[in-house]
Amino acid sequence: MKKLIFISAGVALLVVAAGAGCKATRAGYESAPYKVVRRDGAFELRDYPALTLVETSMKSNGEDGCFSRLFNFITGRNATKQKIAMTTPVFMTGSTTNATMAFVMPVNMSTSQIPQPADANVTIREAKAGQFAVFRFSGGQNSKNAAAALSRLRVWMTEEKLSAGSEAIYGYFDPPWTPTFLRRNEVMLRVEP
Repeated sequence: MKKLIFISAGVALLVVAAGAGCKATRAGYESAPYKVVRRDGAFELRDYPALTLVETSMKSNGEDGCFSRLFNFITGRNATKQKIAMTTPVFMTGSTTNATMAFVMPVNMSTSQIPQPADANVTIREAKAGQFAVFRFSGGQNSKNAAAALSRLRVWMTEEKLSAGSEAIYGYFDPPWTPTFLRRNEVMLRVEP
């Protein structure tokens, strides 16, 4: 019975995604812009411009409807009922008491062009430009993978004599139906000048 429910839920998700205009792979989405300063295997040092984000609080690893709140915003639940293209990655940051999930707004939209959210739990903010150390990894989105990836990034930063100036930011690039071994995930830390 559980298997049937899982398959039915998966089919329903695919139908909703197709109807909402979601692409089947990460290649179909605009990604947050950055410039690679240095690459070392799965590690990169990147320069990011200021990014406009739409974000919401998150509890229980996203099981509180946070993704739906953001998705509703970009599909027209905003002051002007404007549809906004989905981008990658979906950013997650913070601990269990102050975690957030954020979508990056398309590059061609300035902060002033972003419509006001209709949901009071959704906010718009600009993340300041900066340099970030980044580690790319695959696998499912869970605390074990996140902790292991962050540990590897911190070791690399120590070897490279880089100091972290922020808490970890996780970026997830793929739709939920992507097999875990094919997923592109990243953890990043702002680098102190």
